[in-house]
Amino acid sequence: MSEIRNEIRQAVQTLRQGGIILYPTDTVWGIGCDATDPKAVRRIFELKRRADHKAMIVLVDSLAKLERHADGIPEVAYDLIEASERPLTIVYDRGIGLAPELLGPDGTVGIRLTREEFSAGLCRALGHPLVSTSANISGEKAARCFAEISEEVLRGVDFIADYRRDEPAGCARPSCVMRIDESGLFKILRP
Repeated sequence: MSEIRNEIRQAVQTLRQGGIILYPTDTVWGIGCDATDPKAVRRIFELKRRADHKAMIVLVDSLAKLERHADGIPEVAYDLIEASERPLTIVYDRGIGLAPELLGPDGTVGIRLTREEFSAGLCRALGHPLVSTSANISGEKAARCFAEISEEVLRGVDFIADYRRDEPAGCARPSCVMRIDESGLFKILRP
């Protein structure tokens, strides 16, 4: 347990200095940064060679932080988060208090409440939401485990977590993604 806390402390130190990290999430390994830091967010876009119009997912560790960064959360979103058996990313109509680069052209933002020990611990210790985008170059196959992450990604980050590196391929998969508007209508974007 103290190893995880020490690693979270080191990662958060990197994040607070505007760095980007490679870390395990409640889904696949992710590249992350402080979601309120535009310069760090731009560094991730550059590393991934990702188009500017393709927004990235944000992780939070509590409903209070979700409510702080998504405006107009419909009641059904709370029910879906509670009932979901696997990680669920919800695209909300308006993001607030986040780096502008994380928002879609229409102001939407994808946020996931993580319950996984390491990623939730990072969010808690940082005190801000955390960017979570798959650890691959855009257009390439997503790494299903740490061993599949490319050298380019490994060289492009400022901190790499040791936690969960030895997990075998195939044990992780991306989150389900849903779009929910303020009226409560929802659409599954990625099952």
